[in-house]
Amino acid sequence: MALPRTPANSWLQSLDFPSQLLETGSNDYELYEEDDEFVLSVEMPGFDPEEIAVTWDDGVLNIAGEHEDERRGERKTYHRRFRFPKQIDDDGIGAEYNNGILEVRLPVETGATTRGKEIEVQ
Repeated sequence: MALPRTPANSWLQSLDFPSQLLETGSNDYELYEEDDEFVLSVEMPGFDPEEIAVTWDDGVLNIAGEHEDERRGERKTYHRRFRFPKQIDDDGIGAEYNNGILEVRLPVETGATTRGKEIEVQ
């Protein structure tokens, strides 16, 4: 059996092993927390605001988009889910789309603590 002559990264990428498991290949968003709210910016160039659906369900933000360019015969889709570790004020969530960037602001409920429990390290 001959060893591959290409670097390990390229033949592992051809198997889609790391990117499929760890989603290392997708840097189309930025997520940070400031002033008691999460701010999520997602690059979605080529979409119109009415082609984007943003939904919230029990700690999970779902973003989906679908765009058809009939002149070119192309169809573009986007779908991603984000889970948040803190209680979010559902009624305070807002989304805005400008110049190909979708920005979603998710206010953290005041006095909310992170769900879960501490794990003892042995």
